[in-house]
Formats: sequence, C-alpha cells, structure tokens
Amino acid sequence: MAQGFGVTYDAAVIGGGVLGCATALHLARGGMRVALLERGGLCTQASGVNAGTLSMHHFRRLELVPYALRAWEMWKTASEWLGGGLEFGAQGGLVLAFNAREAELVKDKAVELKAAGSPVEVVDTAQARRIEPGLGPGVVLASHCPMDGHANASLIGRVFRAALMAASVDVRQGREVTALEHGSGGFEVRTTEGVVVARRVVLAGGVWLGRMADWFGLHAPVSYRVQQMAVSERMAPVMRTILGNVNGRLSLKQVDNGTVLIGGGWIGKGDPDHGGNEVISTSLVGNIRLARYSIPALARARVVRVWLGLRDVYPDDRPIIGPLPGIDDAYIIGCGISGFTIGPYLGKLLAQRILGQEPEMALFDPTRVVTAR
Repeated sequence: MAQGFGVTYDAAVIGGGVLGCATALHLARGGMRVALLERGGLCTQASGVNAGTLSMHHFRRLELVPYALRAWEMWKTASEWLGGGLEFGAQGGLVLAFNAREAELVKDKAVELKAAGSPVEVVDTAQARRIEPGLGPGVVLASHCPMDGHANASLIGRVFRAALMAASVDVRQGREVTALEHGSGGFEVRTTEGVVVARRVVLAGGVWLGRMADWFGLHAPVSYRVQQMAVSERMAPVMRTILGNVNGRLSLKQVDNGTVLIGGGWIGKGDPDHGGNEVISTSLVGNIRLARYSIPALARARVVRVWLGLRDVYPDDRPIIGPLPGIDDAYIIGCGISGFTIGPYLGKLLAQRILGQEPEMALFDPTRVVTAR
C-alpha cells in the first residue's frame, strides 16, 4: 500500500469516527485512492464511547427519520457490507412517561414520529409491562418501537479498520493534522508525521470541526457537550428492551453479558482542546436514580465504571454534510444528535456526492451555518 511518498491521493479524510470511516470506505470502494487521518485511534471519541443505541424514537428533527431507517438497515447488515459483526440487536424500545405532562408529550411525539415513517405506537401501562415486565410502578404511559436496538460501540473502530484496510485505504492513526494548505493542484495536509497531498479533502472531525474550518478562513459554529455513561456489574436479566424517557434523560439497556448501560445525556465537565474531563457526581446520581425508578431491580446492581464522551452540537440540531462554501473539492460532514445511529448512511451519501453520483437522499447544506469570517 502506498504510504504517501510522491503519492497524490484522490481524497484525504480528516477524522476517524463513524462519519469519517464510512465516507473513506465508500470512496475507496468507489475507486478512489484514499488516506484517512486520525490523531488518536479509529472511533475512540464520540463514536466509541456512546451507548450504541439505535433508536427510531429520539429525533428532535423529524426529517432525520428516513435517514435513520436507511441507517438501521446498514447496521443490521453490517456483517455483509462492513465485513464484521457489531452485535446488532433489535429488541425493541420503550419511551416512558412518569406524569400527565410527560404522557401528553409521549402521545404527541408518537404521532409525529409515525407520520415521519417510524413504526412507533402508544401503549398503556398494561401493554408496556407485557413488553417490559421489569418496569417500575411510576410509569403512566409509554410508546413502543419494535425497531429500536443497539450495536456494540466498543467494536466499531476495530471492524471499520479491517474493512478500510481491505479496501486499500491508507489508514494513518496517531497523526494529528497541524495545517492545511489549498493550492491549484489540491491540498497539502501537514501532520505530525509528514505531509499528505490530495485532490480533495473531507473534514470529519466532530467537535473539532470548528477548528478545522479555521484552516480555510471559515466559521463553523460547532459547540460540544460532555456526556456521561455508566455501566453496572454483570447481573441476571432484569430488562428486555431499550428504555428512554420522553424528556430525553434516560438511555437504558442490558446487553448480552449481563451489564446494564446507563446514559441519557447527563453532562460531565471537559474541554475538547485541553482534556481534563471530569464526572459530575450530581449528574451521575440523577441518572442512576432515574434508571432505578424505571427498573427497580437495578437497586441490586453496583456501578463499576463511568466514562465521558464529547458530542458535537450544531445550532439547529441538523447535520452538516456537503461542499464547503467557496472552497473547491473541500467537504465537511458532521452530525451531533443520533450521529451514531445515522452515521454510516450519512457517510455513504457524502461519498456518493464526491464520486459524482446523485446521492440517494438530500444532503444537509453546510452553507446554512458555515460562513466566511
């Protein structure tokens, strides 16, 4: 495999999360010579430290539901197109309401999701407990989606790496990009381990996309959240489904090894540039209390590990995917909320655009938020 000496790549993808890996893989399979640059390890940031939930329930932007349905099929068939299994499971999911106000939210949201194509139905407490016998007495209403499932986020980097290598992508981990120069012949990407020359460049840096846009004198208003996750010790089965709360404060599932993953957007402290991530104890306690309230049997479990992940946030909670304004052959791809769920499909769409094909579904024009400084 060419390692960059005297080589001009068709595309250099900067950022090795799910979005960057998926874009690079589909570009390579479309016939391009691709370099993928990642300063750490593949899918070790937001793509690898989330709960792996694949839910058709949790979309603030209903326009994303059709994309999620396509992505769900990709997760289901990952062993075919990615070449490795990701422990995909579709055990169904419930979104819970604990009071009258939340019950109205569940009803309204279910109507909207169903109209957008998600197979969500409102269920009363008796139906909910038939689906999930372990529910606590505080549940007053729920919505159910049989498609809700999960994949093992801790495996995604290893599986993508094998697929990328098989597609002859030049995967360069531990290579931080320090500068990027644009000339008539393409792009010179300067890294801590030398220079990569490419005709096209794709920015896929997650919470660091704003800094990357600076290389071109552009402003990309990307902020971040530091989200906390906890995992219990292994225990006997206490739940069957994936659970959430209509206010978005819960993500709860028990995986095959018996551990229970507890998340839901509770925040920690941290900084994407200077590190120093810290657990906020009040957030952790609140998250665990809500989990126990939902599944009382969790009172018997001990939390054995807590970790933090950075999630990118965009002003209108919509992805940014497409050409950078005013820069020929430069592209950007980013998705905050539900980025793990729909990421593989978004990467495929951008690759189609770069390869000169008509994308299967519309992209999300970066010019609505990315502007000249």
